[in-house]
Amino acid sequence: MKTVSIIIAGVGGQGNIAASKIIGEAAVRSGYDVKITETHGMAQRGGSVHSMIRFGKEVYSPLIPKGDAGYLVSLEYLEGLRWLSYLSEEAIILVSTEKRPPYLVSIGKASYPENTEEVYSQFGKAIFIPARELAIEAGSAKAANVVMLGALSCFLKDISSENLKEEIKRRFAGKDKLVELNLKAFEIGRNFVRKDQEG
Repeated sequence: MKTVSIIIAGVGGQGNIAASKIIGEAAVRSGYDVKITETHGMAQRGGSVHSMIRFGKEVYSPLIPKGDAGYLVSLEYLEGLRWLSYLSEEAIILVSTEKRPPYLVSIGKASYPENTEEVYSQFGKAIFIPARELAIEAGSAKAANVVMLGALSCFLKDISSENLKEEIKRRFAGKDKLVELNLKAFEIGRNFVRKDQEG
């Protein structure tokens, strides 16, 4: 199989690293070699955070070459724009509609970009997901990252949704309410994409 390359982009506090670890562990559970790289120096300040996950029969580097990523998961509406040049021509782009304006926007020194959906759509199949609202429906806004994982699972052919759910259970082991909440968020994300594809 060809190495699968995934980029997850967001800002600090959105659960970017947790999501990448769930994918990585599920890939290991599925029998693949896995490499992950994370950048989270600004996570506590709400700065940009990203992860690169690669898995396959044999993976030599966690770094994704430009033009090679098959999937982009943007946990914040704008953050994925930084990584469009890394996408392959057949890339799937999943974008949360949650907006966390950068500092300069929040103090009025810059404006939030417009026509973002059009930009994403020029680089691959883009699906826009109200992840925060769907997570609240599941029981907590903090589960928005798991909603996005559920959405991604609809396209990952080499990792089963069951293996992803097993890793969610393992991550929250001993906390039954959190397990239930996150599994619900995962299924809500999957169902949203299924309905989008049917429509």
